[in-house]
Amino acid sequence: MGQLLESAGLPEPRTLRRGEVLDGSVINVDREGVLVDIGSKSEGIVPTNEMHSMGADPLSKINVGDDVLVYVLQPETEEGQVLLSIDRARGEQGWRELQVRFESGEAFEAEVTGFNKGGLLANIEGVNAFIPMSQVVGAKPGTEGTSPLSEQVGRQLRLKVIEINRRRNRVILSERAALQEWRAEQKDRLLDELAEGEIREGSVTSIRNFGVFVDLGGADGLVHLSELSWDRNVAPEDLLTPGDTVKVYVMKVDQENKKIALSIRRASPEQWQELITQYAVGDVVPAVVTKLVAFGAFARLPGPVEGLVHVSELVEQRIGHPQEIVDEGDVLPLKIVRIEHDRHRLGLSLREARREAEIRGWGFDSTGRVIQIAEDVGESFAEEVEAAQARMEARRAQVATRPSDGGGGSDGTPDRPERDEPPPLTAMAAAMQEAQAQLNADSASAEESPAEESPAEEAPAVEAETPVAEAPAAPEADAPVAEAPAAPEADAPVEDAPAVAEAEASVDAPPEAAAEAVPEAAPEAVADDAPAGDDAAVPDAAAAEGDDEASAP
Repeated sequence: MGQLLESAGLPEPRTLRRGEVLDGSVINVDREGVLVDIGSKSEGIVPTNEMHSMGADPLSKINVGDDVLVYVLQPETEEGQVLLSIDRARGEQGWRELQVRFESGEAFEAEVTGFNKGGLLANIEGVNAFIPMSQVVGAKPGTEGTSPLSEQVGRQLRLKVIEINRRRNRVILSERAALQEWRAEQKDRLLDELAEGEIREGSVTSIRNFGVFVDLGGADGLVHLSELSWDRNVAPEDLLTPGDTVKVYVMKVDQENKKIALSIRRASPEQWQELITQYAVGDVVPAVVTKLVAFGAFARLPGPVEGLVHVSELVEQRIGHPQEIVDEGDVLPLKIVRIEHDRHRLGLSLREARREAEIRGWGFDSTGRVIQIAEDVGESFAEEVEAAQARMEARRAQVATRPSDGGGGSDGTPDRPERDEPPPLTAMAAAMQEAQAQLNADSASAEESPAEESPAEEAPAVEAETPVAEAPAAPEADAPVAEAPAAPEADAPVEDAPAVAEAEASVDAPPEAAAEAVPEAAPEAVADDAPAGDDAAVPDAAAAEGDDEASAP
C-alpha cells in the first residue's frame, strides 16, 4: 500500500496518537456531529458533545470548508473513524487563559451552554465551567429563581473566575461577583457625574420597610419612606414593584460614604402645588398627628398634605416635649401660618387656632389638650376620629375629676395653696432683709434730726420774752416788801414757757423728739436765771411764795 502511494506521488498516511492536536477541514455537518479531514487514512468525526466551546448551538456556527483545530481522543474507533474533540483542542489554551484571568481578577463575557438543578454551565475556550445558582443574579438557592434556568441558555453573561483547579478539572464562575465589581466601577463614575437637584430615571431594584432602592445605571440610590409620596401613610408595596421605571430627584450625593439619597415625590413638584392650592395662610383646618419629634409634631391635612407644628406653636406655656399636649393619631384644629412653595413645607399652629376652633365646636382643657372634636371633622377623618375618641373620653374624665382634687380657678387652672406663714428665708435673703431694715432706720433718723433741733431753738425765744432777768430788781430799788409778790407775777409766765415749747415741739416733731428737747432747755434756763423752764423749778417757786407770805406780816 505504501509503495502504491509512493508511486502515485501521495504522502503516506500518518500514524495518529491520543492527545495530538491537529488542523483539519470540515467536510460534512449533520445532527450527529462534524466530519473533519485531518489528512489521515480515514476522516475524523467530532460529536456534538465535544463542541460546547462553540456555544449553545454549535452546529449552526460551523460550515463546510471551515478550518478547525481538533484533539485526538481515539486514533481509531470500531467503525474505523478517528474520534476528535474541538473542546479538548481549545481546552489546553483555555486553561492557560482562565488561570491568567483568575490571578488578575479580570471579568469577561461568556455564553451559557446548559444548566442543571444546581446552576448554569458555560464553556470557556474549551474548558467546561460551572456557575452555581447562588452566584447567578436574580436566582435563589433551592428554587428556579425569578426566571426558569432554561431561559438562561444562550445568554451572554458577565462572569468572573472565583475558583480553578486543573488537577480536578474544576472551574467555578460567578456572575454576582463580576456584577458587583462592575457596579462598583460604575458607582464611582456615577458619583462623579451626579449633581444634587437633577432629575434622573431609574429602575426599582428592591423594596424594604424603610424605603426603595433605585438603580441609576450602575449605582443604587435610596428613596426613603418619607420621600416616596406626598402622602406618607401609603405603603411602598402599594406604590411600586421591582422593575418599575421611575423618575427620581437627587437630594444628596455622599462621596465619602458612597451613598445617594433620592426622592420620588420631589421629582413631581407639580403634585404638591396642586394639593396646596386649596389652602391659604390663615385657614384653620383639621389635621391628624402622624409623628412626634423633639422639636414638634407632624400633622397630615386633608389632601393629603403634611406640615409641621413647632413645639412653640402648640400651647402658650413652655413645654419640654410635644407629647405633653398631643399624641400620635390625635385630630387637631390647626392654623396655617406659613406656606413655603420653594421648599414644599407647611407651618402650622395649634395655639393660634384655638379661639376660632372653640367657636366651631372644638373643646380644650386647661393645659391646651383637645378634649372635644368638632362634628364636621368626621367627613375628612372618619377613621381617625373614631380611633381618637377613647383618648378624648379619658381627657374629659380627668377634667371632670380635677375640681374635687383641689379645685381650680374660673379658667380651669388649679388654685395655688395659700401659705399661713411666710416661707423660710435663706441666709442670703435674711442678710439682704437686715441690710434693708438698717438702711430704712438710717433714713428715718436723718429725717428726724431737723425736727429735734427746732424745739431747742424756739425754747430760748420764749424765755427771752419772759422778764426773768428783771426779777431781782426790786431789792436793788429798796422797794417795799409788799411789792415782793411781783416776783411770783413775773414767774407766772415762766411756768407757761415750757408748756408753749412743749406744744410747739409736739406739733413740729415726733413725741420722742419733744421729750428729748424739754430736758435740754432746762440747763439754759438755769444759766439765764430762768428756772421756770424746768419742771423741777415749780416746787422752788412755791417755796418762794411761801417765804414771801411768811415775811409779809
